[in-house]
Amino acid sequence: MLLRMSTLFLRTLREDPADADAASHRLLVRAGYVRRVAPGGYAWLPLGKLVLDRVTEVIRSELVEAGGQELLFPSTGGPLDPGSAELAAALVRDVGPSYRNLPLLLFGVRTGFLEDTRPRAGLLRAREFQVADAYSFDLDPAASRAAYHRVRAAYQRVFDRLGLAYECVAAAPGGSTAEEFLAPVPAGEDTFVRCTQCHYAASTLAVTTPAPPATDPAGHPAATAYDTPDTATIATLVEAANAGRLAGRADWTARDTLKNVVLTARRPGSAEPELLVVGVPGDREVDLRRVAAALHPVSVALFDDFAARPDLVRGYLGPQVLAKLGIRYLVDPRVVPGSAWLTGANEPGRHAAPVVCGRDFVPDSTIEAADVRSGDPCPACHGGRLALHRGIELGHLTELGRRIGDAVGVELAGPRGPVRPVLGGYGMAVSRLVAAIAEQHHDDRGLAWPAAAAPADVHVVAAGRGPQPAAAAELAAGLAGAGHRVLLDDRGVSAGVAFADADLIGIPRTVVVGRRLAEGYVEVRERASGERTEVPLVELVGG
Repeated sequence: MLLRMSTLFLRTLREDPADADAASHRLLVRAGYVRRVAPGGYAWLPLGKLVLDRVTEVIRSELVEAGGQELLFPSTGGPLDPGSAELAAALVRDVGPSYRNLPLLLFGVRTGFLEDTRPRAGLLRAREFQVADAYSFDLDPAASRAAYHRVRAAYQRVFDRLGLAYECVAAAPGGSTAEEFLAPVPAGEDTFVRCTQCHYAASTLAVTTPAPPATDPAGHPAATAYDTPDTATIATLVEAANAGRLAGRADWTARDTLKNVVLTARRPGSAEPELLVVGVPGDREVDLRRVAAALHPVSVALFDDFAARPDLVRGYLGPQVLAKLGIRYLVDPRVVPGSAWLTGANEPGRHAAPVVCGRDFVPDSTIEAADVRSGDPCPACHGGRLALHRGIELGHLTELGRRIGDAVGVELAGPRGPVRPVLGGYGMAVSRLVAAIAEQHHDDRGLAWPAAAAPADVHVVAAGRGPQPAAAAELAAGLAGAGHRVLLDDRGVSAGVAFADADLIGIPRTVVVGRRLAEGYVEVRERASGERTEVPLVELVGG
C-alpha cells in the first residue's frame, strides 16, 4: 500500500479545535484522522479509517483464534446492550443446532449508539461508535466459565498487541461474574479503585462497602423529635444539633446523620415508575450510577414532585413512616441493626434522634448507593485503603448464565431431551480503543502509534529540492512493493512543515531522504523513542 499525501484526503491543523477537551480528541482532529460533522458525530477520514480497520482486524483475529465465528449483528445499542444478547440467543434458537455444536462463540462488529445529551471528549463519548459484541453458548456452567476465560485471554492479547496499558477490574451490573478492562488515563469517563495493600481493583459501580457489626437495637433511649428550623441540609443540621445539644450530644458529625433520598424506579416495559427511598450516612452522596447498577435493568431518577406527595416532607424525611406509606426503603450497608441516627422526623423543621435501625425502622434491603471515595476501606483485605483512578472502558465480560436463554426460549436437541445453554456476553468498543491508544501514545508533538494500529508502517519524507523528492518516491514505491504500508510526503512543502506533520500524524517510523543522499544514506527516525539512525539506502531498498 502506498499513500501519497499530495492526493490523500487530509488536512492537518496547527491549532487545537476549540471544543477539544481530551488529548485524543485534539490530536485525532489535528492530524486529520477524524472530523466532527455533528455534535457527538465524527467522520473517519482515510487515515482514521485505516486505524479503525487495523484495530478491528486485531480484535477479529484474536476472537477467531479463541474459537469465534463472525456474523453481522444489526445495531441495537451500546456494548452488551440487553437487546444484543437476546438477539444472539434468538438466532441460536431459530437456527437450532444440537448440543453437539457447543461450545459456540459468535461475534460481530456493528455500529452502536450512545444516548447522551452532552457528547464530549471526541471519540471517547461519541454518539455513534463501532462495537464488537461476542456471545458464548455452552452446555454447563463449568464449560461457560472456560469460555469466559478464553475470551478474557483473547481480550488481553488484543490490548497487548495494540500497546495499551490496562487494568482488569470487577464490574457491575452483570451475571455471576462481571469484569471490565479499563485504560488508566486522566481523560477517562469511568472511575475505578485500587487497594493500596492488596490486588483488589473494581469499578466504582461494583465496590462493596464493609458493614460494621450489628448491635442490640434495644440498647438506646427512645427517639425524641426536636425543633430544628432551617436545617434542610446536612451541614445546617449538624451545626444546629451541636448548638442545641440534641440528645445530650455536642459532637454530632455528618456521619451520624441519616440522609434519605427519594427516587423513581421504572422497570423495562412498565408504564408507571415506583417510588423508593434510599438511606445513606449524611457524609455521603447518593451515586445514581451505583443505584442503577444495583437495580439493573431498572432505570432510576431523582424524585422532585414533592408538591404531589405532601406526606414526604422535603428536607425532613425520616424512615420511620415509609413502611406505612408502602414505600420501599433501601439502605447503605453501614446502616445495620442497632445503629442509631439523627434523621428527619417527617415534620417540617423537625428532626429526631436516636432513630434506631431495627427498632424505629426496618429497611427492606441494603443497596450500594453511596459514592465511593479515596481512603475508603478495602472490602477484600480490610486493611488497605482504596485509591480512585480515572480510566477508559475498553471491554466488558459477563457470565450471563441461563437467564437470557430461558427468557428467549433457547433449547437445543440433547441426547436425553432439550438442553438449555449457558451464556457469556462480551463487548468491546472498537472506536473507543482508537481514542484510548491516542491517549496513551502521544507527546507534545503529536501522535505516536504502536505498529499494530498505525495507518502505515513507514512515512517517507524528502528533505531537499534536488534529487531527494525523486529518490523518496522511488524508495516509497520499493517499500510498498516489498509489502510495507507506506505514506509518502510528496507535497513539495518545506522540510519543517513535513517534519511537523510527520510528528503529528505519528507513523512509527519516518525515513528522511536528505542531505546524505549523495553518499547513499538516509535517516531513520523512530517516532516513539525519538532515536535517529543513518542507514545505507540499499539496506532499505533491499528489505
